Amino acid sequence: MPDIDMTVTTDDGTPLAGTLTLPAGPGPHPAVLLLHGSGPLDRDGNTRRLPMNLGGPLAAALAEAGIATLRYDRRGTGATPGSWRTAGFSDNGQDAATALHALAARPEVRPDAVGVIGHSEGALHAMALAARQEVRAVVLLAGYARPGEDALRWQARSIARGLPAPVRLLRRPLGALGDRVLARIKETRTDVARIAGLPVNARWMREMLVHDTRDDLTAVQAPVLAVTGAKDIQVDPADLDEIERSVPGRAEIHRVPDLTHVLRRDPGHHTLRSYRRLLRNPVDPGLLTLVTAWLTRRLAAPPRPLPAEGRTAAP
Repeated sequence: MPDIDMTVTTDDGTPLAGTLTLPAGPGPHPAVLLLHGSGPLDRDGNTRRLPMNLGGPLAAALAEAGIATLRYDRRGTGATPGSWRTAGFSDNGQDAATALHALAARPEVRPDAVGVIGHSEGALHAMALAARQEVRAVVLLAGYARPGEDALRWQARSIARGLPAPVRLLRRPLGALGDRVLARIKETRTDVARIAGLPVNARWMREMLVHDTRDDLTAVQAPVLAVTGAKDIQVDPADLDEIERSVPGRAEIHRVPDLTHVLRRDPGHHTLRSYRRLLRNPVDPGLLTLVTAWLTRRLAAPPRPLPAEGRTAAP
């Protein structure tokens, strides 16, 4: 299972530093692009305070099944230069599109067997890529199906339910404060703004708030695997049903018992404060098995030929 350093050069010249993990044996191989969540995440989905450690285990599991994986450091993280605070939601999406093209162009990769996996924000970009690019399979881990502002408000209410009782009594004034913060962000015109004295990636937030993932889902023709944990407090698990309804092709959904947004299971009372404890454990092995088996079925086989009526005649 060799790991190869791979750099993807974006439209503005930023080199995204990444790792291409290849299966053993001769290629070319099926391959997937792995996209992580929001914030200053490196190629494995890690920040200093919250190490997701998703990239390595997932790439290893896929390599064992004969599938290559590309993952990269976001702008301003790991070995990639730049500033993550000035990168917009649309910038992240364009970087993902550039990385997908670079992956498909590698000689070790089968260009007819490329898929995409996205977690959290990465799932939103995976939807957009599948709606606009040629991909054979799409895996959405904790992706929502609604406008970004609706998703953010659901997340705030969900997290608030896990706060201590004295804090929950303040939910109305805190909700009003949240409304004012959102209104202030919507009024900004700069990449970064100070909200309550803290620097905020305002452009990313503005773009995310108005982005409706359902517009992309209705254009996805590739098969979709959508997985959200029943104990996800950042994404509504009920959105799985909307994903299934929206995708015109084949969509397989899984609402996994006890699985959380950080892709670990928590059989007890789950709150935001549980994350640090859960992240001491590896990514849920059942999730890795599910994703690997599903992608193997979609990517390992050669593509089916189009029926005669669907083919374009050669000039």
